[in-house]
Amino acid sequence: MTLSPQIMYKASCDKNPEFEGVFWMGVKTTGIFCRPTCTARKPKFENVEFFTNTKDAMLKGYRPCKVCKPLENPDQTPVEIQKLLNELSENPGLKFKDYDLVKRGLEPATVRRWFQKHHGMTFQAFQRMHKLNSAFKKLSSGENVTETAFNSGYESLSGFNDSFKNIFGVSPTNSKHEKVVDLKRIETPLGTMIACADENGICMLEFSDRKALPTELKEISKHFNANIIQGENPHFRTLESELAEYFEGKRKEFTVPLSPVGTEFQKSVWEVLRKIPYGTTRSYLEQAQILGNPQAVRAVANANGLNKISIIIPCHRVIGKNGKLIGYGGGIWRKQKLLELEKAILFR
Repeated sequence: MTLSPQIMYKASCDKNPEFEGVFWMGVKTTGIFCRPTCTARKPKFENVEFFTNTKDAMLKGYRPCKVCKPLENPDQTPVEIQKLLNELSENPGLKFKDYDLVKRGLEPATVRRWFQKHHGMTFQAFQRMHKLNSAFKKLSSGENVTETAFNSGYESLSGFNDSFKNIFGVSPTNSKHEKVVDLKRIETPLGTMIACADENGICMLEFSDRKALPTELKEISKHFNANIIQGENPHFRTLESELAEYFEGKRKEFTVPLSPVGTEFQKSVWEVLRKIPYGTTRSYLEQAQILGNPQAVRAVANANGLNKISIIIPCHRVIGKNGKLIGYGGGIWRKQKLLELEKAILFR
């Protein structure tokens, strides 16, 4: 897949977000390089050149633009906020107040806006969710209500009961038949991902900017009849470790358990996907043939599109029969980057 300079220039002029991560534009007259969506004034076509990665732009002597900050992932969790999240993961009973944030050099309003944008709630609400998720697991493992309440940092049993009921719809003593699906943000070189897991394994791994994400979360919640709540899960540790190894080129197969949500046909399609070897590609037709139904190409393509577990169930390895990259919910540019990483197909 080769993009002409004219196509890339037009995408830059249009500030087309679909080309984020595909190319970067160097401006010869200023010595800076930008991402395609940069809002700065666009230079003339004869004054630009294009790069497929930021390293090449910098080796050529270009400096990163201060407007669009091409070296940053715009959705990546800031370092100081990540530290807060790590501490909460280690000890869900912690409670950070505005005073604590200021002591760390953080502006409470900035932290609040970040959590509103990326988690749909304030930092205080996020902490409550994390704490109650931990409390739910303690109750499920047999710990009594009073012990759980005070070990979770609550100052009164009534306050714990009210908070618990607001989230789960039942009191702590009646929570034995309730279910929770855990949710966590995971940073990767291709952007932030949202992971969900139950006790059996990972049931979702999607890029945070995927348009279908809200719908998928609703489907998972309905399927398990569960609340999806921010919290830790043993499967997340395995997932994060294996994803890091994958992006470093050190892992070709994943062992983290999965708990996919879909119809039996969809699951059969996803099993075929999982058997596509690292570094290779298949067409939708080949996938249908493996399933024993060459006429089911469209149904197979639809099932691929409904896969909620990216990368691990590798729908990025399926391409059009003419070799064209099509149909990837995380964005064609990510499909390209994943195949480049696996050396399944090279783009120049």
